[in-house]
Amino acid sequence: MASVLARSVIARRFHVSASRHALSKFAMPAMSPTMTEGGIASWKKKEGETFAAGDVLLEIETDKATIDVEAQDDGILAKIIANDGAKNIPVGAPIAIVGEEGDDISGAEALASEAASEKPQQPAKEEKAPEAPKTSPAPETKSAQPSKQETKSELPKGDRIFASPIAKKIALERGIPLAKVKGTGPDGRIIREDVEKYQAPAAAASSTPSTAVPQPSASLPEYTDIPVSNMRRTIGTRLTQSKQELPHYYLTLDINMDKVLKLREVFNKTLGEKDKSAKLSVNDFVLKAVACALADVPEANSAWLGEVIRQYKKADISVAVATPTGLITPIIKDVGAKGLASISAEGKSLAKKARDGKLQPQEYQGGTFTVSNLGMFGISHFTAIINPPQSCILAVGATQPTLVPAPEEERGFKVAQIMKVTLSADHRTVDGAVGARWLAAFKGYLENPLTFML
Repeated sequence: MASVLARSVIARRFHVSASRHALSKFAMPAMSPTMTEGGIASWKKKEGETFAAGDVLLEIETDKATIDVEAQDDGILAKIIANDGAKNIPVGAPIAIVGEEGDDISGAEALASEAASEKPQQPAKEEKAPEAPKTSPAPETKSAQPSKQETKSELPKGDRIFASPIAKKIALERGIPLAKVKGTGPDGRIIREDVEKYQAPAAAASSTPSTAVPQPSASLPEYTDIPVSNMRRTIGTRLTQSKQELPHYYLTLDINMDKVLKLREVFNKTLGEKDKSAKLSVNDFVLKAVACALADVPEANSAWLGEVIRQYKKADISVAVATPTGLITPIIKDVGAKGLASISAEGKSLAKKARDGKLQPQEYQGGTFTVSNLGMFGISHFTAIINPPQSCILAVGATQPTLVPAPEEERGFKVAQIMKVTLSADHRTVDGAVGARWLAAFKGYLENPLTFML
């Protein structure tokens, strides 16, 4: 299902079309508050094909997931501007021409050409299109008047050059002036292929060997450039901002998991008799203990909002899930009110949707506390970066057999299953003593898991 925002955008556009009984431009919708650009995963309707309210028109790739966009009214897809696989399309840029069934769509091609040259609404400083003037005012210009095609690609000094990050990187490595590269991406944006296909002017080839510039890439080791996805770019931006702006501190604690493992074994034996796939994981116990500890120490269940510190009454826990395109944190809502079986089932369902890229915005936006568990990968200890505006994130390591003191034992020690956890906290909202109290409560619940059932 598309987000409410996407629905409202589509509805607005189609109602405009209905009121004019004419073709209209359909722009890239903002599928989430943080989305600035997106991609076309695939169109579900063909050009000239009619659609009904509720039909899926296309799938849009956001920085987090692939989301279906549904029609709110009946209509016709007159012309597709951005085809399947198109990337980095700014929000607000036209991607199709739509109308009502029965409309004359002969003008769709012309309207699409007009729309393709438009720029999406941007801040004032970026409204100027990166096109060279028709006449060159600079008196020192020695070359003849360039053609229209050359004028578009060779920008006057001071104008902004629109290029993808990978295109800029390759151009820098190879010494290619971006101002001389013709962009073939959306709205003339320079993409990787444009830089790789760029050929230096013939005059440069006639220069003497002593002045020829060697290709820097010739001395580089073999490599593969992987384009930065919208999701990876967002992850990089948000985590860099969090690490730079939030005063992180870290508290680490060892937890004896003997009782949790025994209780889990008993539960799974019972559950396995009914449904072999309905087994509890250690992480299910961790999430429940997190929620219980947040109820005891609500200061940790908070967010820094500048003028106020918002303290939440329920534990909506974000669970870090690794996907082929990057990390995403789907949310299990009100964990404190759920039983272990419900937590387990909901967690499995959300993790699958995350890996398939099918999460809806409301399933990963928000959350009051985050848990990142790398114990399943054998990692014994690590620290995690806070997901703002949340105040805390818990890094969970692997459970490992460890020798611990045991005065009651004849040998004075015993082997216990120890799990190491580290709390990353925002010092603006959670003081060290508060963080320590929360960890103590969390440890108490896991070392006495029957308290979950009380």
